[in-house]
Amino acid sequence: MFGVASGIGFAIVRGLASAGAAVLINGRSRDKVKAAQHRLEKEVPGCSADGVAADLASAAGVADFLRHAGEADILVNNLGIFEPKPFEAITDADWHRFFDTNVMSGVRLSRHYLPTMLARGWGRLVFISSESALNIPVEMIHYGMTKTAQLAIARGLAESVAGTGVTVNAVVPGPTRSEGVADFFGDILFFGKRFACGFVFDEFDSKQKSKSTNFADVWVNDEWRERLV
Repeated sequence: MFGVASGIGFAIVRGLASAGAAVLINGRSRDKVKAAQHRLEKEVPGCSADGVAADLASAAGVADFLRHAGEADILVNNLGIFEPKPFEAITDADWHRFFDTNVMSGVRLSRHYLPTMLARGWGRLVFISSESALNIPVEMIHYGMTKTAQLAIARGLAESVAGTGVTVNAVVPGPTRSEGVADFFGDILFFGKRFACGFVFDEFDSKQKSKSTNFADVWVNDEWRERLV
């Protein structure tokens, strides 16, 4: 599992560990990897969990990770970054950073693990994409581009390994309350018409008879999410 220190990634690794899989956790920092490993061992007593800290956004980082990692039957490519930014402010460096992190990390790891999966006649490659692959968010077009790329890669690989015992799938989650998304909703206030969000929250609180003003509470409500965008 890659990019699993928190959020969707940690939920997936917890599910795999609960099902009896031996899991290898990856994150950028050693402290975060250790924290995720300790949390997993606490929530799934007796699980088999190890961790390797490495930045998989570069070829060198992937190579460093692979020097410490063994083979895998299941590869979950969950590493990803996102941030709201107007299109005209997205620099070339931003485009490359997002592509290297969200797309090439999975490409490099899949390229490494796929041959041994094929040789064994069994394996699972999973790419954690996003609904943003299909409904490109106007405030982060660069992120949507990488999620669409993941769908293309997964589809092409799935067709190429058909009938081998190896499967390739992309998961397309919708809005999910996680640590990263909470930060995103805070940042998004600074963009364009989203300055009006405060008025939506006031009305939402009044209707719900609560004092939430929490982006996630509003966003997961279909009717009120439309008011934000």
